[in-house]
Amino acid sequence: MDWLTDHKLPIGTWAKWAVDWLTDNATAVFDGIAIGIEAMIDAVLWALTTPHPLVIVAIAAALAYAVRRTIGFTLFVTLSLLLIINQGYWAETTETLALVLCSAFICMLIGVPIGVYSAHHPRFFEWVRPVLDLMQTIPTFVYLIPALILFGLGVVPGLISTVVFALPAPIRLTQLGVASTPKHLLEAGEAFGATYWQKLFKIELPYATPSIMAGLTQTIMLSLSMVVIAALVGADGLGVPTLRALNTVNIAKGFEVGTAIVLVAIILDRFFRTNQTMEADK
Repeated sequence: MDWLTDHKLPIGTWAKWAVDWLTDNATAVFDGIAIGIEAMIDAVLWALTTPHPLVIVAIAAALAYAVRRTIGFTLFVTLSLLLIINQGYWAETTETLALVLCSAFICMLIGVPIGVYSAHHPRFFEWVRPVLDLMQTIPTFVYLIPALILFGLGVVPGLISTVVFALPAPIRLTQLGVASTPKHLLEAGEAFGATYWQKLFKIELPYATPSIMAGLTQTIMLSLSMVVIAALVGADGLGVPTLRALNTVNIAKGFEVGTAIVLVAIILDRFFRTNQTMEADK
């Protein structure tokens, strides 16, 4: 076995060379990406923090009723947000919401088109599937290191690592939904003279909407699972008090922050789940 280990492939060296090359030659590109991401997060954070917290609670309650038309969910959203305010984690919650919503938006913006293309080109999906497996199975800290080097400390590397981790979900579920469109629906569209884009927007995407929305909720849950990882590279939010509770073995603080994260996860999940999915769960 010594002859095999003595001729180790320099995988780590190649990766370091690639990161060094990007650092030396593409700094302007990464700076532009960082500025754009920071501006988007700041805009969402401004919308969440400028009004009084009770105003945000009232708006969230109104949206909850408009989306679900149930008093129970409306009361749950109201009481959950009031409990978060009562525990003193409102600022951290808004910062986490900004990070999660922005990462989910970027994932859907990238993932849905790739998923549609993959559904129409099976060979491309066969090629991209191992890449998606790699993105979800490789330890987060591995690609957190180059993100930290390229973007520096702050919320940007946290969002980039979150996007890399969560992106496979919308790609896979969009591909599944579009590829599952019944052939008789497509044949009916062709019989009526529908073009490629008409079939896509009037047949395939409407049929795949439940699957796409499931990809959105998965993306949100995966993004929330990354709040602690994002805190390690300087991102604000509920991950910061979670790390403090872990470092000081503070059970009370850890339970408080964990409750806030769970409540945010349940609220976002119920907001974006389709009626078909909720009825199936029942």
